[in-house]
Amino acid sequence: MGDIFRQETPQRVIEESVPGKQVTMAHVVASPVSDIYDRLGIDEAGAIGILAISPYETAIIAADIATKAADVTIGFLDRFTGSVVITGDVQSVETALEAVNTKLHDLLGFTVCEVTRT
Repeated sequence: MGDIFRQETPQRVIEESVPGKQVTMAHVVASPVSDIYDRLGIDEAGAIGILAISPYETAIIAADIATKAADVTIGFLDRFTGSVVITGDVQSVETALEAVNTKLHDLLGFTVCEVTRT
């Protein structure tokens, strides 16, 4: 009967995000359907490149590298989530993503992932 009235001390969990220096996704979507462009609210091109980066502010650097490396346009950039979307022809998007990986790895010591393509 004593267990019924026993009060437990509440447990508190504190979670903290400590992102590493990494590119967690670098993907080329070749020849996407028009609906994808519509839903993203960006102009149609031959391909879409998607990057996920931490720390999140590095998205700004990645967009700069990408646009200087190839004929691509920034479709979306979010410095609060580390998301970058670029558009252009398939080869330009792939070249831009490779350039981002190389620069972030060699210049800033990032861990990078393979550039993938669908």
